[in-house]
Amino acid sequence: MEEVIHIYHTNDLHSHLEHWPSIHKLVTERRRWHEEMGDEVLVFDIGDHMDRWHPLSDASRGKANCRILNEAGYDAATIGNNEGITLPFDNLDSMYLEKKFEMLVANLYYQDGNRPEWAKPYHVYISNTGTRIGVIGVTVNFGRFYEQLGWKLNDPIEELKNCIAQLKGQTDLIILLSHLGIHDDELIAGMFPEIDVILGGHTHHILHEGKEVGSSLLAGAGKFGYYTGHVTLKLDGNTKEIIHRKAVLYDMNEADQAQDEREMAEGYFFEGKELMAETVAVLPDDLKADPLQHSKLSKMLTQGLREWCDADCAFMNAGMILKGLKQGNVTKFDLLEICPHPINPCTIRMSGAELKEVLLQTRDEKWPHLQIKGLGFRGTVMGVMEYDGIEFQQKGNYPQILINGKLIEAKEHYTLAIPDMFTFGRFFPEIQRAEEKRYWLPEFLRNLLEWKLASL
Repeated sequence: MEEVIHIYHTNDLHSHLEHWPSIHKLVTERRRWHEEMGDEVLVFDIGDHMDRWHPLSDASRGKANCRILNEAGYDAATIGNNEGITLPFDNLDSMYLEKKFEMLVANLYYQDGNRPEWAKPYHVYISNTGTRIGVIGVTVNFGRFYEQLGWKLNDPIEELKNCIAQLKGQTDLIILLSHLGIHDDELIAGMFPEIDVILGGHTHHILHEGKEVGSSLLAGAGKFGYYTGHVTLKLDGNTKEIIHRKAVLYDMNEADQAQDEREMAEGYFFEGKELMAETVAVLPDDLKADPLQHSKLSKMLTQGLREWCDADCAFMNAGMILKGLKQGNVTKFDLLEICPHPINPCTIRMSGAELKEVLLQTRDEKWPHLQIKGLGFRGTVMGVMEYDGIEFQQKGNYPQILINGKLIEAKEHYTLAIPDMFTFGRFFPEIQRAEEKRYWLPEFLRNLLEWKLASL
């Protein structure tokens, strides 16, 4: 006699809810079909379901994402970095209080060493025939950022070792929900033959038929809800050994669409917009913005960046502002729309010689039209650079740089404020190498813009 277990999985939705009604339909209908056949069904999300670019996710601080996972009947989920480090401590700590599924995050703790009540390292599901299915969750180790927000994040591999040791003899199968990325998933498959299936995320990898590595089947469903994954396991009913396994992806553009999908997705958006209708400023005139031109709006944000961080100087790319603001009331939604990036302020402490090198690099003609993807940036091109507390002068053939009206001194040390994405990408080597970095969490750049606009 054979037992069949169906596992459906999503990852890295990033609050792209355009296909969510059809994903909901797929996993709920198929659960019903499989259960009518006597098969076992589990549905998992592998993290970064929430992203604060979407007004409903931002306004609800992720609680709406928890709600729609409940509605779709998910069995378990783990968190990604978007849940973990883009929300203030209290928001993450309350996001899952009304969940109807298991939150599995083996490496997340309070700073006192206790686990949050809403999360646990693993859960063992028992099938109708008594098969014990152990499911573990881990998230990517951005420990420095979690610590600043009030959490403690341990090494996921070490926590995984502990979980597997604790589950020894307690399970027939082990499934890992891994928001670590494909490289780590492959390493884990080689390290832990006990793991039968690794459902991955974080690196947005697309494994149309899965990938066999060691004793594990790896699966990944890309990003933005473009795909829903389906892993099928066939077990010997007596020995509980896997006799066949396969992974497939369903393209949600080709799947059976939910009725009124577009209207439902728009409904999520407008629900969020209404929740963000609070007026934060009143403008006497329009404030225009263009990534390829200097503007009052991008200059204002750059000034706010320096002032918020109490830095000596600041620079920022004008592409951070996606469009201008109209005269009259400015709402929280307006600021989300023009500056949706989950990008935090950052300060770097560096010598005058290092700072001069960085500032000269910012003048390169390649920057304005450079297309940027990732690093939290939700615009299109870098745009021109805006400066505050920085002045460029030409003395003969030699450029001079003034910081707050004084020539930069090579051996002096300065505090530079920048968007944090410049510390992650390979834009400026001196910034990447700098040892003294401070990330100002949990504020995003749009929070600084709101602060500046309120003072007008």
